[in-house]
Amino acid sequence: MGCGNASKRRNMKTIIYSAHKFEKEFLVNANAGKHELEFFEIPLKMETTQLAVAARAVSIFVNDDASEKIIEKLHAGGVEFIALRSAGYNHVALDKAKQLDIKVARVPAYSPYAVAEHAVALMMALNRNLIRANSRVHELNFSLDGLTGFDMNGKTVGIIGIGQIGGVLAKILNGFGCKILAVDQIENGELIEKYGLVYTDYDTLYKEADIISLHVPLTKATHYMINQHTINKMKRGVMLINTSRGALVNTKAVIAGLKTGQIGYLGLDVYEEEGGLFFEDHSGDILQDDVISRLLSFANVLITSHQAFLTNTALQNIAETTIYNLDCFEKQIEFKNQI
Repeated sequence: MGCGNASKRRNMKTIIYSAHKFEKEFLVNANAGKHELEFFEIPLKMETTQLAVAARAVSIFVNDDASEKIIEKLHAGGVEFIALRSAGYNHVALDKAKQLDIKVARVPAYSPYAVAEHAVALMMALNRNLIRANSRVHELNFSLDGLTGFDMNGKTVGIIGIGQIGGVLAKILNGFGCKILAVDQIENGELIEKYGLVYTDYDTLYKEADIISLHVPLTKATHYMINQHTINKMKRGVMLINTSRGALVNTKAVIAGLKTGQIGYLGLDVYEEEGGLFFEDHSGDILQDDVISRLLSFANVLITSHQAFLTNTALQNIAETTIYNLDCFEKQIEFKNQI
């Protein structure tokens, strides 16, 4: 993948916000000295916009704030390009960026296998009580009481959103022998033929699915799509998995569902208030978020801190695409990842 010879201009300063240790090596290697990259662990917010003064580009992660006022501040400092290191872009004020002629690009696909496999890992860990079992063994408690799971074979799984990730998930679950229901605007004939995918409506999926996995972007239409009303339509004891965006789920409604047993298992890799919490070490702090604190009190809840994407393959693809986007920005040409 390339965008011509961008190495003729080696002075394009790019500020990398929310730079994590696990990704820096991949970005440096993919860049190969082409652009002047400056890494900062702190996120993009109003107080950190000054770091981008005199930079032509910034690169931001999923929980960075690129709202209107911040876009204006970046523009005033000379920023012309925003390179997202994510597929989602709900955290970017795209209309304001367009108004100010700031180009924005994303990483549309880095590894659908990484996210789909993590969704299955959450399913299996919840189903077979692996976290509790591991804790018991470390305490030399080898009792099996309370650890009974269920066969995945024969279970009905509802996948909401059949893009690349949803398609890979369907493939994996078909291997388990699951019946797969799906909701999406576009039907994929190949998935129907290969894996027996059955497209249906929301009400049918909610009613029949033993497990529901979310794989849609966060938009006005999908915000809080999982709420008290939709939870009440679900099969009692349903397993709910979310590896997409936190605000697809009304967390307080989910807590209510957990308390009544309407939701039997909950696996989250994302959380609607994860900004300032996920990707950071708060082990020495007093947790101020009462909602996630309540979630953590349930034995049938498993939370990971937005790590579904975290594989070597995905990190390499994210880095290579981010640098490709910067190359194209520098050459001032239209390209496929531009939003």
